[in-house]
Amino acid sequence: MEFSTLQLLLISLIFVWSGFVRSGIGFGGAGLSMPLFLLVADVPLFFLPIIAIQLLFFTALTSGRKLKNVHWAFVKSGMSWMLIPKLAGVVGLLSLPAQWMILIIYVITIFYAIQWVIQKSIASNSVWGDRILLMLGGYFSGVSLVGAPLIVTAAIRQVPPQSYRDTLFVVWFMLVIIKMAAFVWADVDLQWQWALAFMVPATLGHFLGLHFHDYLVHHKPEQVKRVLGIALLLISSIGIYRLFS
Repeated sequence: MEFSTLQLLLISLIFVWSGFVRSGIGFGGAGLSMPLFLLVADVPLFFLPIIAIQLLFFTALTSGRKLKNVHWAFVKSGMSWMLIPKLAGVVGLLSLPAQWMILIIYVITIFYAIQWVIQKSIASNSVWGDRILLMLGGYFSGVSLVGAPLIVTAAIRQVPPQSYRDTLFVVWFMLVIIKMAAFVWADVDLQWQWALAFMVPATLGHFLGLHFHDYLVHHKPEQVKRVLGIALLLISSIGIYRLFS
């Protein structure tokens, strides 16, 4: 891939944002950055391996010393319900036309954004409700790495607050390992040179997110989500317009 100086600058800034969201909130690094990446260059299979490599590195860095704090019961049960849908999503990612995948990413993002704007989110009040959310989240994660909000909804009911972020990081790590294995099997270019090149802005965002984590989580999180939702709704709408124009 070749990029102009402006594109490289924009991609670097988006990676700062991605790292900030991932470590600051605990999820959303891919979901809140993919629509932005696709506005710069509409090649999802270029960005997804890079995001996956960075996610593996930073989740291991953040939770590596906190494995005792992980709620392993949720990890085990959750992965058992997400595994097959995850694989199905990866097959879709590798087989569907690029334009279809871009459209799917934008539609999923708009779905999440509307929930955040109106402050009404999907809720589960039963074991089977959790399982359905996990299966859908696994599929969307396989398609585009944007299944986190659905998985988080199921985790809220089952994981103690003090174990929440560390448990989710382990789940993200496992899901990304599956996707990376599929990429290797399908001979997809992992773009590891670009992943290393963009590690600097992602690291900056990661440590900024760690610094602001307590504020983002405990101080008016719904207002933060509403602002993010409005921005994502606008960005994804522009992306869909460009896709069909």
